[in-house]
Amino acid sequence: MKQEEKQGQKEKRFRYADRSDVPLILEFIRALADYEHMLDQVVTTEALLEEWLFEKKKAEVIFAMEGDREVGFALFFHNFSTFLGRAGIYLEDLFVMPAYRGRGYGRGLLAQLARIGRERGCGRLEWWCLDWNRPSIDFYLSTGAEPMKDWTVYRLAGEKLDCLAAGP
Repeated sequence: MKQEEKQGQKEKRFRYADRSDVPLILEFIRALADYEHMLDQVVTTEALLEEWLFEKKKAEVIFAMEGDREVGFALFFHNFSTFLGRAGIYLEDLFVMPAYRGRGYGRGLLAQLARIGRERGCGRLEWWCLDWNRPSIDFYLSTGAEPMKDWTVYRLAGEKLDCLAAGP
């Protein structure tokens, strides 16, 4: 990157969410779900987010900042690779508000997660992406991310999860 381009760009700032951010986290989750045409599937509440993020500490959130305004977020947690013998970071959600896209906030959030992973000794950063979401796929490919071949995601939820849990 040319020196004058570097000088013309604002340095990206990030901050960890705290308990007072729960309503804002829910706003970002709903905005992402709306973008993904899945808003009807959002059943979480502020109380659930507060419990699981800040009491049970099962996931973390970072915000991308423009000035004093949160313009993007990433929700992540640790997983574990038996092959690597160490934890990784799983990115559950990454979303930048539409008015702030194309300014480097998405790449900045991924880079920040990579730094967090390296600081914590993690072996990888991974996530899923909807097959139809070509803009996100193109963005992820531009970062050097590689799609996983020969893997299919499976899920048990709701009644099916309950049924398996109740069985032998």
